[in-house]
Amino acid sequence: MTARPGTGMSVDPEVELGPAFMPATVGPNWSALPLPAIILDGRGRIAAMNDLAESFLNISCRSSLGHPIEGPEMLKRLRVVPPLATILDRVAEGHEAMNRAGVRFEIGDRSGGHSDRYATLHAGPAPSPAGGTVILIAPQEGGGRLGQGQAARSAARSAIGMAEMLAHEIKNPLAGIRGAAQLIGMNLRPEDQDLAELIVAESRRIVELLDQVERFGDTSAPRLAAVNIHDVLERVRRSAAVGFGRGLKIVPDYDPSLPPALIDADQMVQVCLNLVKNAAEAIARAHTGGTIRIHSFYDGALRLAPTEAEPQGRHLPLQIQIEDDGPGIPDSIVAEVFEPFVSGRENGTGLGLALVSKIVADHGAWIALESRPGRTVFRLSLPKA
Repeated sequence: MTARPGTGMSVDPEVELGPAFMPATVGPNWSALPLPAIILDGRGRIAAMNDLAESFLNISCRSSLGHPIEGPEMLKRLRVVPPLATILDRVAEGHEAMNRAGVRFEIGDRSGGHSDRYATLHAGPAPSPAGGTVILIAPQEGGGRLGQGQAARSAARSAIGMAEMLAHEIKNPLAGIRGAAQLIGMNLRPEDQDLAELIVAESRRIVELLDQVERFGDTSAPRLAAVNIHDVLERVRRSAAVGFGRGLKIVPDYDPSLPPALIDADQMVQVCLNLVKNAAEAIARAHTGGTIRIHSFYDGALRLAPTEAEPQGRHLPLQIQIEDDGPGIPDSIVAEVFEPFVSGRENGTGLGLALVSKIVADHGAWIALESRPGRTVFRLSLPKA
């Protein structure tokens, strides 16, 4: 076995790599990704695979490197249903992040049989090789040893993996581009400076997007304290009223008798602000005046399922509902709306609700969604202090 220069990966000399094949150059975080991950080159050939992917797919990187994942050699050991060709084409066409739930992996064994494992796939452009695609695999229930269901925490982990691998590589060249544009702009004629300022502004916007993705990497526990939930909701309402929600009717409907909640106030402001902003954007797309209602109430019957740590189930009596009269969430994405990179907006990142799901899960709380045209309701269920 020989090492290909600059990649840190071993290549089996017996594997036929084919013309112009180069294994992916992976960073130090590749092996630490919390989900199975593979990188395919522009021809759909396997260019890298982490240890979790080897375990989940029951194939080795050494034996599969350079083979098309849906080519005849790999089909003897692995079949993906539906095939990956469509999602790879979409990424190649410039769609920065794609999501597909309910993918079945038919995984062969030594006895000639096979087992089925299910997962949600998150795919996006790979930094290496050029034109390649990175695929993160979020196993679902029944997905074998790694099965974790479709819980919010699993959804957030897939975004963590994407952030760990891409953010550093993208941010460094962006800093250089922004600095160069600023220097060039100092020597341009006034009528040409707008172009330099555009480069600087767009570079800054991309960095802000990467910062949002990287927030998923914050694994510190929430700073829980007894908080009046209405203080949180009023901060959100006032911020929305003077910002993105200006011109909308934002109606507070609070139960003043609610006891304090056990939450991280700043994180819960972020959750509610994201939900209200999501509602405002939905209303804006419908081109109506629109109303957002923020409602709090008590429901003593709501508990999470029992666990070893909490055999009676966790009590979540404090309820917040954020309701809008916009067009509703498309049926095609409503089941995966908390997954990262799933968005109902044409240019949406699909990160806001995924971040909401992570924070709610970290609190041991619950979030539910009900949506139809004319009424969408996000319901948060929180513990009391």
